[in-house]
Amino acid sequence: MFSIDFLPGFVMGIREGLEAFLIIVIMLEYLNKTNRQEDKRYVFQGLGYGLLASLVFGLVLFSISALFNNGNTNIAKLWEFGASFAALVLITTFIYFMLKNMNNIVSDIQDKIKTSISKKAIILLATIMVAREGAEIVLFTIASADHFAYSFGAISGVLLSSVIVFLIYKSLIKVNIKMIFNITLVYLIFQAGFMLGYSFHELFSYFKAESIIDSSNWVYTKMFDLSDTFLYHKEQPLGIALYVTIGWYSKPEVFQFAIQYLYTMTLLIFFVKSKKKVN
Repeated sequence: MFSIDFLPGFVMGIREGLEAFLIIVIMLEYLNKTNRQEDKRYVFQGLGYGLLASLVFGLVLFSISALFNNGNTNIAKLWEFGASFAALVLITTFIYFMLKNMNNIVSDIQDKIKTSISKKAIILLATIMVAREGAEIVLFTIASADHFAYSFGAISGVLLSSVIVFLIYKSLIKVNIKMIFNITLVYLIFQAGFMLGYSFHELFSYFKAESIIDSSNWVYTKMFDLSDTFLYHKEQPLGIALYVTIGWYSKPEVFQFAIQYLYTMTLLIFFVKSKKKVN
């Protein structure tokens, strides 16, 4: 069933798909220019292994998630915290890497091929690069509220990105990849902040359910509650739009709200400073 989790998954799929497939294209182009066409098959082998590794990783995590969700609901909340926090760490690492290497992605991949010129190294490099992007999609899907909608959106985004990269590779279309990366990077920054706030929301929910922290504690105080207004993030059009773009939540706890937007603003400031250095 379609839900508001489709769009975040779709954008994530496009972002990670573009990153993974463009890496493959960069490797193929490098082998073309160095007259090593016979080694292209090892790049495709690595692509296949990377996709397989992502699939296996996803199946394992989905199985674990299903076990928790079918059992103790309080343990499920703890699992949601763990999955969300793992996704947060991975995506923050990726954002930091992208901001530090905005102008050096192509040369970085090519340098790695130069230093790892053997056939096995080419396969391993392609596998790791693709599996890394796949792992991010899997973790974000596990941490989402609607796994089916998010995964459907992510798969749709990956498929669209593969078509875009294929057309770019064949020079059938011209796309400003840098602009797309910048837009989706800002989107991921907002989603990372949301993931941080959501993970602590689930953790404190577990603490309350298990009576580890009393429900009267200040951490459960609502910053505001706009669920009865046009800003309700689950049903109202504007609220939904804000939810899928900037991680808006219509009734956050004070701690959740503070940590989410402090984290988001920190990454955005880092993003702006990185852009100024590039320019």
